[in-house]
Amino acid sequence: MDFRIKGLDPAPFAPLFDLADEALAKRRAVRRVCDSRPGFPCRVTLRDASPGDSVLLLNYEHLPVDSPYRSSHAIYVSESSERFDAVNELPPVFLERLVAIRAFDANGNMVDADIVEGREARPLIERLLAPENVAYLHAHYAKRGCYAARIERA
Repeated sequence: MDFRIKGLDPAPFAPLFDLADEALAKRRAVRRVCDSRPGFPCRVTLRDASPGDSVLLLNYEHLPVDSPYRSSHAIYVSESSERFDAVNELPPVFLERLVAIRAFDANGNMVDADIVEGREARPLIERLLAPENVAYLHAHYAKRGCYAARIERA
């Protein structure tokens, strides 16, 4: 089964990079300088930022559904506008992380989930997308629980 993984749209985040740290704080966001790799996974590019890069750490509502699973969590975004968008390709940030993949129905209810080493995620993605009642998947970094990316049928 073909699947598509897309990074977040960079447009809503772009204006935040021009804000002073005090203005970011009012939005519950902070500027960080990447000091290791891996460690600062951008949700737009789905790549780890390089040491010395400036990133924003902010809260993002990744599951804005009207169900008990409505959810937000902290994410990193880099200033790059190079959005990851690929069919049947695992993004670079998956390859070095343990990934939790959760299947949701059209009403935003979780119907299945599992954990896998990211570089081995393809069979799990295909299995979780196979049932007709599954509308989409969400991937999370299993250790910290952060939202990673949305996965859909291609």
